Parts: sequence; C-alpha cells; structure tokens
Amino acid sequence: MDHYDLIVIGSGPAGRRAAIQAAKFGRKVLVVERGRRVGGVSVHTGTIPSKTLRETVLNLTGWRERGFYGRSYRVKHDITAEDLRRRLHITLNHEIEVLEHQFARNHVDTLRGEAKFTGEKEIEVCCEEGEIVHHTADNFLLAVGTVPYRPDDIPIDNESIFDSDGILELERLPRSLTVIGAGVIGIEYATIFNSLDIGVTVVEPRDSMLDFIDRELIEDFTYQLRDRRMVIRFGRKVEKVSKTKDGSCRVQLEGGRNIRSDMVLFAAGRMGATDSLNLEACGLEADHRGRLKVDQQTFCTNVPHIYAAGDVIGFPSLASTSMEQGRIAACHAMGEAGYNPPEYFPYGIYSVPEISTIGMTEEEIIEREIPYEIGIARFRETSRGHIMGLDTGMLKMIFSLKTRRLLGCHIVGEGATELIHIGQAVLNLGGTLDYFVENTFNYPTLAEAYKIAALDAWNRMPPAK
Repeated sequence: MDHYDLIVIGSGPAGRRAAIQAAKFGRKVLVVERGRRVGGVSVHTGTIPSKTLRETVLNLTGWRERGFYGRSYRVKHDITAEDLRRRLHITLNHEIEVLEHQFARNHVDTLRGEAKFTGEKEIEVCCEEGEIVHHTADNFLLAVGTVPYRPDDIPIDNESIFDSDGILELERLPRSLTVIGAGVIGIEYATIFNSLDIGVTVVEPRDSMLDFIDRELIEDFTYQLRDRRMVIRFGRKVEKVSKTKDGSCRVQLEGGRNIRSDMVLFAAGRMGATDSLNLEACGLEADHRGRLKVDQQTFCTNVPHIYAAGDVIGFPSLASTSMEQGRIAACHAMGEAGYNPPEYFPYGIYSVPEISTIGMTEEEIIEREIPYEIGIARFRETSRGHIMGLDTGMLKMIFSLKTRRLLGCHIVGEGATELIHIGQAVLNLGGTLDYFVENTFNYPTLAEAYKIAALDAWNRMPPAK
C-alpha cells in the first residue's frame, strides 16, 4: 500500500491540471483512471472528439466557402462515417500521447482501474486484470466527470437511438436525425449534422434554449438555424421514443404529434460519474444528478481533505474552467498559495455557427437596473467578413453609461470562441468603451468588429467627463 500526498481520481482537464500542479510543488501524486487510456471524457467522448468532428465536417463539406460558391458547394461529395472517424482517431491519439508525456515528465504515477473509497483516506482500485490494490493519501481530488443521462423510457441502443457518447461511434450517417434536448451538447451535434445537409429536428420541452446566453444572440442564432431548414420544436415534451418495423425511429410528442427520422440522439443532460466511488465511506453525498457540492473558491467538499473539480460539480462544465478549478484545488490541497477563480470567464459553444460570451447579458443588466448602452457589429460590415464570404455573424458589447466600462461581450458567428478573448481581457481588467475607440485593430480582421461595435455605442453615449 503506497501513500501519496494527493490522489486524483479521473484524468480529464481538472484531474490532469491538478496532478501536474501538485507534482510541480514537489509532491507525490497518483492519478487513477478507469478508462482505456488517460484523458477522461474530455479526450475520449466529449470536448476533443466533438470539436474534431465539427472541424472535419466543415472542411469536408466546404461549409466556409459556400458564401461564395453557393449551398451546393462540396469539397467531398460522398462523405461517410469513416471519413469523420479517421481524423478523430488521429487527433485523439495525439492528445493522449501529449498527456502521457506530461505525466511522465512531471513524475506523476498513473494507475488504470476503477477506484472506490474504503475509508476517509484510503481507496481500493480494481485494475483491469482483476488485481485489487489499496492506496492512501493525505488529500484527494475527485475529477470523475459525467456520463450521459439515460432515462429508462428511452431505448438507447447506440445503433439507431444514441446518447452523446455513442453518437461518436456511428457506422453510417443518418438520412435524418431527431435531437432530443436543446442544451449545449444537443445544439452542437444538431448543427454539425445539419452542416452535412442531414435533415435535423430539435425537440426541447422548454420554450427557449441556452437560457444563460444573451437573448438577442439566441434570436439571431435561431434565425440562422431555421434559415438552414433545421426544424426546432420548443415547448414540446417527448412522451415516447420507439423503433418502427422499417428500422426508422419515431418520437411521439405531447399532444399526439409524431416525428419520424432515421436516427435519434438523446442529449438531455448528463450525470456525475460518482456511483462507483462508494462516497459513504469517506463521508460525502452526491445530489440526485450525481454531482458534488464544493466551496466555489477552494473547490473543497464538506470533507476537508477531499476536493472536487470539473463537470462533476456542475455548471459551467467547460474544459477550460475545469482546468483552472483543478489547479486551484491542488494549490489549496497542498497548502500552497492559490488564487480565486475569475468572476467572469468566456463560455464557448462549438455549434455551427459558434457562440461565445463573457460578462453580463442584457437581461441581467436590466434586472440589476444598471443604465447601459449597447454596440453591435455585423461581420458582413467588416472587410475580412467580405473576404471570407460571411453574410451572418454579430458581435454585441454592453457598456455602463455611468462608468463607460465594458459589462458584457457576446458573439455569434465564425471564430467567436477565438474573438471573445479580446473582450475577456478588457472586461476583466476594467476597461472602458474608450479602449476600443482609441486603439488600432489589424485590418482586415474580424477583430475589427470590436471597433465597429464600440463606435456604434459611442454614437449614442454622452461624452466622457
């Protein structure tokens, strides 16, 4: 039985960053991963695979060139599921090799197997060969991630009715697809498959989607999707999902309407992967969705030496924020100087088109009764937008009338997740409208949209005192 300063369960973004940070403090660290290889959900079924799939689809379809050559333009006409998987495997192998090298270089021990607590400071690991080993540690970090929520009444078989993990193992592309759930995962996959000119219907029981995003952005985004002939059914609950005799799928909605499609993707949430941890043995308890509650500054659970980070603690469930949570947790667990997570962080949704946002939405600002002005730029107003053939995309900034400070930045369109970092820097450093007005942006770039949006707001704002 080996003893460690820190045992990390899970090797996704939070786990890897925590382990390496603790190792750089000179501590003895063990990472336990139950998957076939290190990387966690992010590398194998989540962030990296879905974003690789998106990029592959946009490249093979010639999506980015259709503004010039029309909607019928294709780089490859007969795209197959194998075409999509080929690039995926290359990318995943590279990610895993980089991570394995990082662990080796920083002298982080790794162990493959399923871990569970047998006491407050001891775990048991059932290894692949059936061997059972025990390890103890002064501190633990739980970074086990999530698994798809699979209700009993949805007959998921990952052949024609898929969850968000199984959809990556498609053997053939569907002729039509129904996506149940208009959350981040559902919308990302819905727009990716729609980009392949597959007929997609999205079913969402709520009256809207992505409620944490500025409503004006969502209205623009929704218009773009419907313009591409994607069908979106808001406010419709699913009563039953079944397979028909001819092999197709039928989704029965509340009120009697049926949707027939070749395949179904059920993407209505995920559950914390905590069932196998035997949390009772260490004094922890997960909520009804398997998530753990932590202090939002230190990421410590109610058990002082056990920390949790990443998707298992809930919103925002981003790889980027999970990495920082892991580092912060490791600093506190090792008794080293840490830092507080930023109040505002960029949120990226890798749909087609991308959405990225930071700061307050217009709805939040109205609720707080803050006097404000907005500035909007359309990508088609930029020379770079014309060069790229863009006829959609917008950048919206919100400024305080009193202080002129940037309060929120919201982007939908090509490159949104890259462009947002300019707004992030200005917002977190307390910058004002005048930064954008007075500074020079490379020309021609999409970043010029910041200048256009700032001038749009400046035209309606009182002069600076």
